[in-house]
Order: sequence, then C-alpha cells, then structure tokens
Amino acid sequence: MTNSTTTTERVDVVLPCLDEVAALPWVLARIPDGWRAIVVDNGSTDGSAGIARSLGATVVHERRRGFGAACHAGLRAADADLVCFCDCDASLDPGLLPGLVTAVRDGSADLVLGRRRPQGHGAWPLHARLGNLALARMLHRRTGLALRDLGPMRAARREPLLALGLTDRRSGYPLEMVVRASDAGWRVRETDVPYRPRTGESKVTGTWRGTWCAVRDMRAVLRAPATGMAAR
Repeated sequence: MTNSTTTTERVDVVLPCLDEVAALPWVLARIPDGWRAIVVDNGSTDGSAGIARSLGATVVHERRRGFGAACHAGLRAADADLVCFCDCDASLDPGLLPGLVTAVRDGSADLVLGRRRPQGHGAWPLHARLGNLALARMLHRRTGLALRDLGPMRAARREPLLALGLTDRRSGYPLEMVVRASDAGWRVRETDVPYRPRTGESKVTGTWRGTWCAVRDMRAVLRAPATGMAAR
C-alpha cells in the first residue's frame, strides 16, 4: 500500500473489474494506506474476484454487464464520505488519487477528474483520443465546461453523487456524472495524471467498434434534457 494523506478521513475507491487478474496485484498495491478498495466484479471468468479478495479488497458482484452498472454498484456499496473511481487495468495509478481528493476535501472543487496524459506507446489509441475529443467538445456545448478529458479517474463526495440520480449503466455513466454535476452547479475541475498502456485486452477503447459504442452511449446522455437540479 502507498502512503496516504495525513488526515484520518477514510476514502473508498471503486474499481470496476472484468477479467483483470493480471493487473489487480499492481493496482491494489497502489491503494493509499487507510483507504478501502471496492472491486466490483462484473462477470469475470479469470478468477479476478478471488484474487482481489485475497489481496484485501472488498469484493462486490454486479451481474448486470456494463461499466456504469459496475461503477454504480461500487458507489452504493461504499460508505465513506469521499469516493474515488479508478480503472482496474493498471493504466492509471491509484496512488495518485490523494491529489484529486485534496481539492474535494478542502472545498475548492466538488468533482475532480484525472486528465489522462499518455505515457509510452499504445497508452491511448488514436481512435479513442478522437472519440474523447469529440465528446469533450459536445460536453462544452451542452454545459459550458471546458474539460479536455472525460477520464475514469475521479473523486467526489458519496452522498451528493448518489443525489445526482445517475441512470446510465453502460459507457455513458462517466459523462452523465459530469453533465448532472454541471446541471447541479457543481465546481468541476481536472488535474493531469499519467496514463499507461493497460494490462490485458481493452473491453471498450481497444477497438473502433468498442469506441463507437461508447461514443453512442455518451451522445445519448448529451441529448437528454437538463435535470434542473439545484446546486448543492
């Protein structure tokens, strides 16, 4: 485990997982001390759940397939005030999460996103970058937020997240979180984080088809009307 921040306030880290047995040891070793890793197994067949449990993680099983379904199951299973999300494929380092949490904890931001900065060949395929860029532009038109990435590493407070009433259970979940947060008047910011080549095969952005399906899900989120939620 890595060193955590000096405060004793606990943080839960939600890690959606589908066949990530090769990446789990590295990922879980990088969870900050005193924080709880919640691995949400989304139908793995490679023994990921057992490995995660043996390494000290809390394991939640979500039968409904979908990135959003796994993330939301982890959010519901969390009980810490502060919750982080991070991919479970070793492309992102959970040891960097305290940097995101600090802004939420000190009240300078309500939702902090990790802006992915590719490190090494193959870290972020061209088609995935183009899809992300197009979505960022559509998000700006919809909300006015000038974000450069819609990456999966993020931090916020649990109860306000649940109050957003997120409904997408597929690839649109991360975008819906940002859209509804903006509608609610949240302060959304991003900070750079290194993005490494993932361990194992990508389920979404590794192919043009997977990227297109993700973009389709996210475009549906952007077409939805504003929620009209009051700022928290």
